[in-house]
Amino acid sequence: MKRLHIYVIKSFLGPFFMTFFIVLFVLLMQFLWKYVDDLVGKGLDFKVLGEMMFYASFALLPFAFPLAMLLASIMTFGSLGENYELVAMKASGISLSRIMRPLVVIAILVTLTAFYFANNVLPQTNLKFSTLLYSVKKQRPELVLQSGVFTNEMDGYSIKVGSKNNESKMLYDLLIYDHTGGKSNESVTVADSGFLKITEDKRYMVLNLFHGENYVEQKPNNRKKKDNHAYQRNRFDEQTIRVKVRNFEFNRRDESIFRNQYRMLNIKDLSLMEDTLHSDYYTRLRNYMLQINVTPTVTKRMFNLTVQHDSLKRKDQVVGADSIFNFDEHFAGIDKWVKAEIVGTALENARSIVQNISMYQGQLYIKKKTLNKYKMERHKKFTLSFAVLIFFFIGAPLGAIIRKGGLGMPVVVSILLFILYYVVSISGEKTAREDVWAMVNGMWFSSYIFLPVGIWLSYKAATDASVMATETYTKFFSKLGLHKLFSKKKTEK
Repeated sequence: MKRLHIYVIKSFLGPFFMTFFIVLFVLLMQFLWKYVDDLVGKGLDFKVLGEMMFYASFALLPFAFPLAMLLASIMTFGSLGENYELVAMKASGISLSRIMRPLVVIAILVTLTAFYFANNVLPQTNLKFSTLLYSVKKQRPELVLQSGVFTNEMDGYSIKVGSKNNESKMLYDLLIYDHTGGKSNESVTVADSGFLKITEDKRYMVLNLFHGENYVEQKPNNRKKKDNHAYQRNRFDEQTIRVKVRNFEFNRRDESIFRNQYRMLNIKDLSLMEDTLHSDYYTRLRNYMLQINVTPTVTKRMFNLTVQHDSLKRKDQVVGADSIFNFDEHFAGIDKWVKAEIVGTALENARSIVQNISMYQGQLYIKKKTLNKYKMERHKKFTLSFAVLIFFFIGAPLGAIIRKGGLGMPVVVSILLFILYYVVSISGEKTAREDVWAMVNGMWFSSYIFLPVGIWLSYKAATDASVMATETYTKFFSKLGLHKLFSKKKTEK
């Protein structure tokens, strides 16, 4: 048995590591497409880009572990089934559960590893990645001049280029508006050609202009002649514009600005933040209820709904139905003008209450949504790690049933299953975030569905049930009487 277990482990580890790095690479390419607009044109060093890719790869590990486990398990048992090795093992009296036993241990170890990364490593890498990405976004891009388009990257200048030579970097038909004096278009420069470069320290932009003219409007000496403006024209063969620019050098921001966000905390810190936000939310809720102008009895009952009652504290007596004031009988005996005054006052109070509730509801919704984000992140660390174990019990029996190895059929099945899992998981998370379902049910909704599927597939594979055979489904439809419909269609044709 030891040799058999070692053989199964060796057959599994190769596809697992191969698929793990392939999945990580594909997810990393998706990350590049997502943030390509923030990285292009910033003149970043390869060291900074490499560091950002390194931190981003850790953020993708929670998705890479389950998908790699699913794909590797299907490939391993599919290859064993395709080569009739599973048939030989079962013919020797070895059950599928005993064949899967060493890989179950590996799946548990991978699950624990995924949880360790999600709880201890991922918060630190998310903090460094978010800080680095924020620093990159705040850095100003290098000046890229496009033909026929005004560019405002130079502080105080607006430049338009007619055409440019990409080989010699020469610019032609330049039109420059000078706004350094805080005014609109009082100084305009036109040049036949020019050359732009940025100093090595990226502190200055130097623009050399050739064969052009400069037009400057003169302030009128007489205030009565505001409509008449004189201008000064200067011709030049060569002119240099040197502008000091800021934020072209790369500066790392302080990590403390993102330290308390939900993606940068472990389970212990998330629990502490949840307690703080939970207490703040219900404190605001109680204060809002006290500010709503309702009857004292209703206000007190609404306030008590948000307070954790003490078992030793005397409960308030509820007013009986017989002792309630009969308003209709009293209101019928009042004069009409008094009724109109009471109704007007009631409508005014009702409108004021509705307006206050609408304002408070929006503020409370934002607070509750923030609280739910921290709760969701805490559950995610468990659900994504547990998904590794679920996908193993789906992939291993499914590979034994399909009996196809390689990267063909396993890749297609794995992608379809993972997309389905992702859609169900996102749906559950949305219901939990919007408080449609309880947080536990929403975050574990995908596990509720896929874990029974894995158990059912394991049972079918262990009992050698022909799940993928067409005869199984034709017999099932024949029991329901649906085979007559298909037979009629064939006869009609």
